[in-house]
Amino acid sequence: MVPEIELVARLLLAAILGGVVGIDRERHEWAAGLRTHMLVCLGAALAVIVSAFGFRDVLGTPAVVLDPSRIAAQVISGIGFLGAGTIIFLERENIIRGLTTAAGLWVVAAVGLAVGAGMYLAGIAATAIAWITLAVIKPLERRYLGHSRTARLLVAFDHGARLSTIESVIAASGIAIRQTLLRRGNGGDDIELILAEGTSSADLIRVIDALRVIPGVQSVEQRS
Repeated sequence: MVPEIELVARLLLAAILGGVVGIDRERHEWAAGLRTHMLVCLGAALAVIVSAFGFRDVLGTPAVVLDPSRIAAQVISGIGFLGAGTIIFLERENIIRGLTTAAGLWVVAAVGLAVGAGMYLAGIAATAIAWITLAVIKPLERRYLGHSRTARLLVAFDHGARLSTIESVIAASGIAIRQTLLRRGNGGDDIELILAEGTSSADLIRVIDALRVIPGVQSVEQRS
């Protein structure tokens, strides 16, 4: 039997390693942040400890056979339910968000299993690789491999403004409109304008300033 102090050390290390991965998610204000990652990693470590050492009292009993890997296997399966809760499909934008966070939860669960099983080097190495993937590779991916994201403008206006006027102001700025989504309401209308890829920040600021001075325009919001 492993000394109890080492079991406590395993749980503490698992929580710390899970927190290291969770820090990056917390910085981006995702639903699964620092505490969630710490708890997932801690829970996985505890599960594998219980699986390996929690049933020693019944070992040797006739007709009792234990497989210490079964609980660990269920952790990997069960974490899918928690990860699925972080995945969001935005129908209006036709994109899926949260996959990286879900993958991060799956990784910290595996890290917890490794640490709980006493594989400290594997757990620490996996944490370091995961952190590099999240915090270091992401900026490089955006710079060298990422595609230009389309800018979106959400314009709220009352009946004193015309849609044609809003579109003409944007066209006069040299920015192409890929798609126009209009939602009518009782107090006024909302229009979402999907602009061409590669629109610079300076052009967006200039367009927003021009739209705000149009009579009848209530607000202009930029979305990425």
